[in-house]
Amino acid sequence: MLKKVFASAVFGVEASTITVEVNVDSGIGYHLVGLPDNAIKESNYRIAAALQNNGYKIPGKKITINMAPADLRKEGSAYDLTLAVGILAASKQIQANNLEEYLIMGELSLDGSLQPIKGALPIAIKAKEEGFKGFILPKQNAKEAAIVNDLKVYGIENIKQVINFFDKGEEIEQTIINTREEFYKNLDYPDFDFADVKGQEGIKRCMEIAAAGGHNIILVGPPGAGKTMLAKRLPSILPPMSLKEALETTKIHSVVGRVKADSGLMAQRPFRSPHHTISNVALVGGGSYPQPGEISLCHNGVLFLDELPEFKREVLEVMRQPLEDREVTISRAKFTVTYPSSFMLVASMNPSPSGYFNDPDSPVTSSPAEMQRYLSKISGPLLDRIDIHIEVTPVPFEKLSDERKGEASIDIRKRVTKAREIQTERFKDSETVHYNAQMHVKHIRAHCKLDDASKTLLKTAMERLNLSARAYDRILKVSRTIADLEGEKQINGSHISEAIQYRSLDREGWLG
Repeated sequence: MLKKVFASAVFGVEASTITVEVNVDSGIGYHLVGLPDNAIKESNYRIAAALQNNGYKIPGKKITINMAPADLRKEGSAYDLTLAVGILAASKQIQANNLEEYLIMGELSLDGSLQPIKGALPIAIKAKEEGFKGFILPKQNAKEAAIVNDLKVYGIENIKQVINFFDKGEEIEQTIINTREEFYKNLDYPDFDFADVKGQEGIKRCMEIAAAGGHNIILVGPPGAGKTMLAKRLPSILPPMSLKEALETTKIHSVVGRVKADSGLMAQRPFRSPHHTISNVALVGGGSYPQPGEISLCHNGVLFLDELPEFKREVLEVMRQPLEDREVTISRAKFTVTYPSSFMLVASMNPSPSGYFNDPDSPVTSSPAEMQRYLSKISGPLLDRIDIHIEVTPVPFEKLSDERKGEASIDIRKRVTKAREIQTERFKDSETVHYNAQMHVKHIRAHCKLDDASKTLLKTAMERLNLSARAYDRILKVSRTIADLEGEKQINGSHISEAIQYRSLDREGWLG
């Protein structure tokens, strides 16, 4: 007897429906076809034990299972439950007349209990698009899948529940989530707050500008100056995620199985801080069966690279294209997947190998030549994509010992959100540009017009400070953000002069 059961496979951040055809006929043998990987080939042992321990068995007949489309590679243990239900239905051990209405997935333990799967959210989205009535999956993934409205989601703990659901009509409790209510309930602020930062008012201002315009930023300073502390607090002043951004981010984390069981939808912007020993595949994504890398896991959030020159040069160079295009495409012989990677890059570094400026009062000093050689580990094209360079100096004792709290993140966030709203209105007709850091040349020319006095100021600064040509557009973008923070429609001289200060690494004596 032939029975069809439906499952799904995830490629990139999108799912494709898989039809599992189970045919039980006279004879002996177990044949599993349709490009399954080793985890799926081993499923018959898990299925046999799970069925045996729940009063059922794999029939001693010829069983042929095809996973269609047969030319699409299937991987992972999430098809155990699909195959088990198909075998029971095809061998007439259970009555299952409405199998085609449900999408079924889950990894089986030997006692029949279910283990969580990866990619529950994109699979649920696809199930709704394909018109399935419900989605049966492990209970640990139920909240994640229930984000999708108009799809019945059943979280189960044991295969016995599924058998009784189809064979005896026993009800399974449906998981229901009010997506908007769940999202806004969890829309709290991160643990780190700018109120804890002593001094560094100039750097806080710089971080506020970076957050308001979505600008990439690099912090240069000696050990203990507070670079990491400041970077960790950046997500606390970014505008709250929209529901669309939260869904995009949750989909990516769902694919790698990083969504927490007790919270279906991610409401906080991700903050990723990989170690400098990371490989280029781990950073941008890839592998034999491509998985998202760190730059995709921090989509709509912050990627923090501490001690930037310590990263391998080839690792940093592979970020150049994703920083520009805000997505990364991974190509293999038989398929291509694209992962979104729209993130803010925050980097920090010491100014020299010893960590200190050319200062006779420092415990260890470095010569200008050593500083130049160390800084040159970072390529010009990568720096080209970083709008703001700022020097961080150590905090004096008087400010460290001050008991007064600094300005709270919630207050800074209000100004940042207001500036972002101005930019959203400005770029409402553009599909690719949403905030100032994403502006192309035509947008810069349209929205960053200068009066004669501002042009003269910028020209003088570029000549006297030996600023590179690449700094020109960056200064205009940052100036536009500063003007937005102040609610000004026109960029003026004060905005330009402040933006010029944030190009430290373009000056003579740093990178030449």
